Amino acid sequence: MVLVLAVAIGLVATFIRSKLKRRKIKHISLRWEWLVFVSVLPQVLIFYIPVFGRYITENTIPFIQIGSMVGLIVFTSVNLRYSSFWVIGLGLISNFLAIVTNHGWMPISPATLYSLHPEIPQSMWQIGQRLGNSKDRIMEANSTNLAILSDTFAVPNWISYKFAFSIGDVVLSIGIILLLLSLSNEEKE
Repeated sequence: MVLVLAVAIGLVATFIRSKLKRRKIKHISLRWEWLVFVSVLPQVLIFYIPVFGRYITENTIPFIQIGSMVGLIVFTSVNLRYSSFWVIGLGLISNFLAIVTNHGWMPISPATLYSLHPEIPQSMWQIGQRLGNSKDRIMEANSTNLAILSDTFAVPNWISYKFAFSIGDVVLSIGIILLLLSLSNEEKE
């Protein structure tokens, strides 16, 4: 969800900036952009469309998730000529490390879940279980590898749609916003 917000913020900021500065939004030539679609599609099908996700075994999900992340990292690495891709890459690698070191799952702690849903007692969260249809596995912070890189942040209580996110998601979002803003940079002559 944080990434969707980053795209929305980046697009709005880019359009406003281009109008205020009277600049055309420029086209950038990305390499291997098809790899984003190929990498993200399995995650969308598994995590956001339950009719597909229920046919994928829990043992398969880590392989799909790691493969998806590798594809996104490769796409990012072939586009490093744009400075924003360095930031995007840092966010992706942060998430990749959290996922790989925790057996293909993004860890989320009972404490983070409780901050999202204080109405549900912490004892209800079963350690080691997948969180709904998500990419997250419920793990105690002290048994999580690279816990600082896991989904440890929760949206504030005043936001009705509840979700957790990681440092990598924040860095990745900043990179996406920077990339979109660069579309309204002044053309170099």
